[in-house]
Amino acid sequence: MFLHLPLRPLCGLLLLLGCEQQKAPPLASLSPAPLEPLSAAGVDGGTDVHRLAPAPPWGAPPPTAGVRVVLRDEEIRVGPARFLPGADGGMRPVLEAAGRGPVLLVAEGDTYLAQVAPLLAALDDAHVPVWLVHEAGVAFPLHLRDERAFDAWLDEPKPGKIRVVQRQDGLELVSGVGKLPGPDPNGPTVPVRGGRLDIATARQGLSRLQQRFHAEDACLVPSFGTELRAVATALTAFWVGPKEPLFTELCLVYPRPR
Repeated sequence: MFLHLPLRPLCGLLLLLGCEQQKAPPLASLSPAPLEPLSAAGVDGGTDVHRLAPAPPWGAPPPTAGVRVVLRDEEIRVGPARFLPGADGGMRPVLEAAGRGPVLLVAEGDTYLAQVAPLLAALDDAHVPVWLVHEAGVAFPLHLRDERAFDAWLDEPKPGKIRVVQRQDGLELVSGVGKLPGPDPNGPTVPVRGGRLDIATARQGLSRLQQRFHAEDACLVPSFGTELRAVATALTAFWVGPKEPLFTELCLVYPRPR
């Protein structure tokens, strides 16, 4: 003998039981936790944020077999030979003099990123390994990316996408979940202090981002009017000790000439 139950109440009961068993978590719990604001590093680990904490210029030893390309203003020197960007058939003489690299870029004087853009584009297209030398004697291996390649990198479905935007007023640390906030929500994450980059605080911020994302690579995105020597200084923030880079690969975003 079969017991006949009304169909509509039975379906409602089953739906109710299913909702109780498979209740979805709140949407707020699925979003990543917000990034805590970054405070300035004090001198000797203290609270004196009005003075820059010491930040040794860490990096890698320059390759011993590299070809030194000295940059002074718009002039490019490879050994005794001197060139100007765009002259003598473009960058072909420079590439021939530099061989297959690695090329060690050495900035002297007031050389700006926009001035060496033709050289960077030529080295990028020729797939020549490029290092930027810091005046302290360390160097940084760079993966060159123009703006189009940088946009493609940002679109990759990988966690992190950590980049440092180098502005005139400081360094802005950004990841795939947004900007790492600093003392001023409307300013850069790491403001310039006393006219100098705060590398110690930038290292703390990058270390915090890397501990969260465990990213393989990161990018430095300087404004195109940045001096190349200041670019080298900012690159030291991606190192937390002698021969201890935070990332396996470090890219430099440059303006490709039209």
